[in-house]
Amino acid sequence: MTDARTLGDTSLRRCPVTHDDSSWTVWGNEEARLVANDPETFSSHVSKHLNVPNGMDGDEHRRFRTVIERYLSDDVIVPLYPSFEELATEIYASMGDAFNANDFGRLVAVRCQSQWLKWPASHENDLLEWITENQAATRSGDRKRTKAVAEAFTDIVRRIVTTHEDDESPTAKLRHDTVEENGEQRPLAKEEIVSILRNWTSGDLGSIAYSIGIVAHFLATHHQIAADLRRYDEQGNTDALDRALDEILRIDDPFISNRRKTTKQVTIAGQEIPAGEKVVIHWTAANRDPRAVGYPDAYNPEGNAAHNLVYGSGPHVCPGRTLSTLELRAALVALLRGGDLVLTGEAPREENPVGGFASVPVRRTATNH
Repeated sequence: MTDARTLGDTSLRRCPVTHDDSSWTVWGNEEARLVANDPETFSSHVSKHLNVPNGMDGDEHRRFRTVIERYLSDDVIVPLYPSFEELATEIYASMGDAFNANDFGRLVAVRCQSQWLKWPASHENDLLEWITENQAATRSGDRKRTKAVAEAFTDIVRRIVTTHEDDESPTAKLRHDTVEENGEQRPLAKEEIVSILRNWTSGDLGSIAYSIGIVAHFLATHHQIAADLRRYDEQGNTDALDRALDEILRIDDPFISNRRKTTKQVTIAGQEIPAGEKVVIHWTAANRDPRAVGYPDAYNPEGNAAHNLVYGSGPHVCPGRTLSTLELRAALVALLRGGDLVLTGEAPREENPVGGFASVPVRRTATNH
């Protein structure tokens, strides 16, 4: 099985930008940042399907991004953290000796998302089944299967948009929200609402579940760092915990890649790329670029922070960074407070374009802290 980390590290020994028959791939940290920060040259409009706002550029992207940021601002998200922590702690405790890092990650992802969106528990099984099927479909490489899974998720979101009754939920508020167009405000179209919610949920659920698995694996294989993080938790040093999460995910980034398309001829890292070419930003490799971070596996939260691209860069930098960080912190503190974790076997890696581990053979000890 190809390890995305090794692939990226090896490619950087040759060139930070490479080309194959179908696209260009940007492996380097500096080069990834250059591409992400230049939307006029590297367009995000790469799909024929409506993708709000991920597949938009320029003023259109700015207008829809303004809408989305109203729902993901720190003022909205930070007050949710106590409930996230309570959910993660309850899930961890409920698993007892049958603790499973994969199941723990999926449950935390779904329940925290549902807490934020105020979706009822009746949707939980559908969402959990979708995470499992989406991961299996992506792993298979069968495009018909991945398309069917994507369409099934869109149907779930459409059903929720149509039937959701909690007037204080983001879902209900989006139905009455507006976007600027030609200097005036117009109501969001139903398909725009579905696209926004689909990006929020489908993009986050699988990634958060994988990220929690990566965190559990890291704690089980780095006991001294786990002890340090447990001490930070006891001190209430949440900033240190969040920096640690960023660094753990830099080392083993599950957010593999994003696509762009060149709008004009451009030269990057000595490579001349014509207009109209597909370009892939390989975030996992960029986060392990030895030119930026030295030895990629070295844990150095402070030293590597300036080069960390886990949440992207430029105008398309992840608007849900605070939400994701707080969901992950809730899972982290539940794991830290529950006792030491130990690895019980090999953790097989997923093939690209899926990130993380196919399974995380981690069990918890009887030791409580």
